[in-house]
Amino acid sequence: MKTACGFRRAFFLLALLSGSLLSAQVLPSPPSDSPDGPDGAMMAPVTALARYMGHVDGAVLPPVFADDGVVIVENFPPYIFNGKDAAAHWEAGYRKHVEPLKDLQCEFGKAHDFDRNGDRVYFVLPTTWRGIQQGSQFEEHGAWAFVLTKSSGPWRIIAYGWGAYDETDWAMKTP
Repeated sequence: MKTACGFRRAFFLLALLSGSLLSAQVLPSPPSDSPDGPDGAMMAPVTALARYMGHVDGAVLPPVFADDGVVIVENFPPYIFNGKDAAAHWEAGYRKHVEPLKDLQCEFGKAHDFDRNGDRVYFVLPTTWRGIQQGSQFEEHGAWAFVLTKSSGPWRIIAYGWGAYDETDWAMKTP
């Protein structure tokens, strides 16, 4: 019984996320100016978010998220953040998630699967997070998929999903 309920909930959440992302790309548009990957303006909100995520103590979340329609899929509860206050709820959850972490650093690989459709872009960034948790160093490898929007002003994140595929922990060396 518990498994069936969990399956239905997971299916509902996946359908909700898919519907949100698919409805965002309904109009045809001219080809991308940079077919190989996001340009500097597109990467600006992503790098600002990563910089913030690495150092939340005393920091204020920069204006990297769209004003409306934000959907975030993360590896901490409640896992999906959407709706009017999605960014604020994500920020509160993220701050709690990183309380035991120190010295967070982020490194991006070359973007994959870049696509542009009018005022929306999609791309996936291979991402490595490094830091310290409870006296051990860790390294987490994953993929960060982004959908950005630009209606007026700079590019903003309207959706992202994070998925880790490898995590390694090792004891810190003592001097």
